Parts: sequence; structure tokens; C-alpha cells
Amino acid sequence: MRSVAVVIQPGFAPFEFGLACEAFGLDRSDDGIPNFDFRIVAPDPGVVPSNIGFSINVEHGLEAAADVDILVLAPIPRASWASVDPRVTEVVRAAHARGAWLLSVCSGSFVIAASGVLDGKRATTHWRYTDTLSRMYPQIEVDPDVLYVQSGNIITSAGTAAGLDASLHLLRQELGSELTNRIARRMVVAPQRDGGQAQFIASPIPIDSSLSLAPVTEWMLQNLDAELSVDRLAARAHMSPRTFARRFKADLGATPAAWLARQRLLHAQRLLEETDLGLDRIASECGFGSAAVLRQNFARTMGLTPTAYRARFSCAAPEAVASEVASSEAASPEPVPA
Repeated sequence: MRSVAVVIQPGFAPFEFGLACEAFGLDRSDDGIPNFDFRIVAPDPGVVPSNIGFSINVEHGLEAAADVDILVLAPIPRASWASVDPRVTEVVRAAHARGAWLLSVCSGSFVIAASGVLDGKRATTHWRYTDTLSRMYPQIEVDPDVLYVQSGNIITSAGTAAGLDASLHLLRQELGSELTNRIARRMVVAPQRDGGQAQFIASPIPIDSSLSLAPVTEWMLQNLDAELSVDRLAARAHMSPRTFARRFKADLGATPAAWLARQRLLHAQRLLEETDLGLDRIASECGFGSAAVLRQNFARTMGLTPTAYRARFSCAAPEAVASEVASSEAASPEPVPA
């Protein structure tokens, strides 16, 4: 029997903690699925408060995690990111050293990062916190666009439900696809979701009005359908192209082309969510030129096609969305991204 311990600390998030219980703690032997020796542990056993006003009683201390095959790190409050309990990081290091799986959900990645075992590896966390994780641990390659990342025996996941995706990924490696698919059916979830967390990222447009380039970036946003070359933008900013490109990267953290491509995709997302415009019209308004180019860029960045994104997130009338999906598929089936 494989053993699993979930580490919770004061201020834990109940939903993410519950995901670990759902994935590893339930008895599914009636469906031919082997049980796990499942334990909930805390640095200080006893009453552990959650972040929404209730507490649970934890019987086991961290010593109960000393021999487990899978160690799950539940999210911790933001106030604890810079001062992770050293007793927990020691347990993480010991588990890693003996070859156990490490699995973090959402901000649980900060716990693994604090232990040092992610140095030089790729990881992720909730998209709201990826920049913070990168700044605190520059030796980690943080990927903000994926639902989860596996680096050796360490799996880090994005926020909330992505922890379930990561758990199913781990279960596939421990139990195989057939049994994991049974578990997913019992949960009434897809065994493996398409896309990454880029599709869920909000659309803040990083413009600081105090920056000298703010008038240019505002003009760019108002003219996404135009040909916006560096030469044209530099002339508008009254700079040489070389100086403009250097200042743009310094002020906004991206090249003009990369920033523009992201804003065009964000505008396409908004149009897919809020209107029933056809893909050709959206492509034209966003500066992609054609529906084919829009599909290619959207699928590469978002991990799913524009039509799939609209079906999932549209606020337009359902009948309009259904009609658009049907006509799009009939006219030009969209490739599923690899």
C-alpha cells in the first residue's frame, strides 16, 4: 500500500486541502482501485485553523510523514511565504532525498521552493503569484502558463482545481491510465484537461501613466488592427527605433512585438467572451489578418482553439455561440494544439 501525507499549516485553504483528500484519501476499493495509507499531518498537531473561519483537528505531527511515498503540500497564507516553517522544509528535503513524490497545490509551491529542492528546476503556481515566486527564487524556472509541472519527482500545480489535474497526473504514474480514468469518472471530471492556466489569466494591461511611453502604448491599444512596426512606433515616440526598443523593454518588460502580440490576444479573448462576432472579424479587429493566423497564435499561447475558448467562456447568447461553433467547424475545422 502506497502512503500519502498531506501537510497543512495554520491558514490552510479548505478547497485545495480537500482536493488532496479526494484524490488520495477515499476508499475506492469497490471499483478495483487500491487504497492509499492516507495521513493528515501538521507541524503542531491539534486544532489547525483554516483561512475561512473554521478549524480541523489534526492528530498527527510531521513525524508521521517520515516514511511516506507521496508528500502533498497544501497552500499556505501569503504572510508565511517568506518564513516557511523550517520543520516543514526539513520534511520536504528528507522526502525528496529518499525519492518520494512531492506535490504542491497552488501556493504550496512556496513551501517546496523554500526547501531548496526546486533550485535549477521548472515549476509553477497560481498565475497571480508566479512573478512573486520568480522574484523570491530566481534560481527556479517559473512557468506561468501551465496547469502543472513535473520536474523529476516534484510536481507543482497552479491554483485551485489545477491541483486535481496534478493529482491525476501523479496517479496515472502510480496506478496507470485505466485506474486513473476510473477515479476521474468517479469525480465526474476529465482525466486530463486541455489548455493551460493562460486561458484563465485576467487581462490587466500594464500601463503606468507616469512612463514616457504611456501615450504610445495607449495609442497601440486603440489601433490593434493596424500595422504597428517598431519604426512607426518609434517615430510616434520621437525616438530612434533602437532607442525606442530598448526603452520599451526596460519600461514594460517585453519587446514591442511581444507586448503587442499579448494585447492582441487579450483583445481577442474579450471579443470571444463578450460578442458573437465571427473569427474572421475578430482576427481583423485584433490585427491578426485572418482567422487562420488567429487560430494559430491563440492555440499556441492559450492551449486551446478560439472556438473551444468561446464555448467555455462566452457570455453571449448560447444559441449564438452554438451557431458560431457549428459554422466554424463546418467551414474550417480547427487543429487541436499539441
